[in-house]
Amino acid sequence: MATAKNSRVVRHLLLVVIAATACRDANSTRVPETGSATAAAGSGAGSGSGSGSGSAAFVATNPNDYVPAEFKSGASRWKDTGVYVDGKPIGFIQFGELPIALKPTWVKDKVSTDKPADCPIEKCPGWKWSQQRYYKFTDYLKAVGIDPRTVKMLHVYGPKMSQTIAVTGRDLTSPAANEFMFHFGADVAGKPIPHVPENFGNGKSPDKMQSLMIYIAKKPPIVTKEGIELDGVEQLGVPYYGEPIRGGVRIYLDDKLAAIIKRQELDVKKATKTPDGELHWSVGEFLTASGVDTSKIVEGWVIQNERRTDKIAWSDLEKMSFSAGSKAHGGVMLGPKELMANAIALHTRPIAPDELPKILPEEEN
Repeated sequence: MATAKNSRVVRHLLLVVIAATACRDANSTRVPETGSATAAAGSGAGSGSGSGSGSAAFVATNPNDYVPAEFKSGASRWKDTGVYVDGKPIGFIQFGELPIALKPTWVKDKVSTDKPADCPIEKCPGWKWSQQRYYKFTDYLKAVGIDPRTVKMLHVYGPKMSQTIAVTGRDLTSPAANEFMFHFGADVAGKPIPHVPENFGNGKSPDKMQSLMIYIAKKPPIVTKEGIELDGVEQLGVPYYGEPIRGGVRIYLDDKLAAIIKRQELDVKKATKTPDGELHWSVGEFLTASGVDTSKIVEGWVIQNERRTDKIAWSDLEKMSFSAGSKAHGGVMLGPKELMANAIALHTRPIAPDELPKILPEEEN
């Protein structure tokens, strides 16, 4: 009897282990996406349903784009802080990709200083006044060509959907909007952090900013205690679009998102191969195939590590090729000099040196 009982126990334990393993594997499976982020950036057509349920996910063949299953719930899976207008992606709030017309608002700030041990507190308080760069949300809207008065609702997603800041057009045109701003965790790098004046909008004030949703023509979702809802449907992704965009090399035209280079979406048939086996694609041909009007472009800027590092005349840039191999580390390598680019900014007018972001010595890491 004891032997039979022990056998049953062993069999039971084996079944438990097998079931747990199966559940773990099932929860870790990547879910295929039904749409293309690159095409959506150019056309505004997303992969989500008309109700904006955000049910589509991304086929992540690029390690830089892969997000483990445990991070695919809620706002935690939103790797990049995207900006969407009525469900159409128009940009990302990342220091190196901010609109060239967006200028900072400098805010007085206390910073710590080294205090000698033998110096009395009245002479060496251990702090000094400094300044920190912030950016007004209203200034950002204007920099991307949006009149704040036309906005029905603006949502700033926090770490949890229920922590979303909801701001109306009336809020954006009130005096308090001058204090509705964001800054970056590392001053000129890192995740954006919202600053919300007291009693502004719906009163939410999260410590992180996951995404910015702007509603002008379409019906805004509502913020509930559980998250975001549109017509009674819970929104797990971007309303009217689908799964949030992650990764890729963003290409901007006059400060608006025009295309995204994703390695796994590049057409191998359109590539040329160098003797070392590296695949290269034409910049001009890629943009044309992505639906970008290149007729008025005069110059492009290479953005690397949050900085505009190289200016290239369009006459040269359109003839260049790019590669997206492993040595590009998630970016692309441009031209014969193999310029590393994490993003590319194209402009239909020359950008003067004094228009570039001015970075203070104390902001450099």
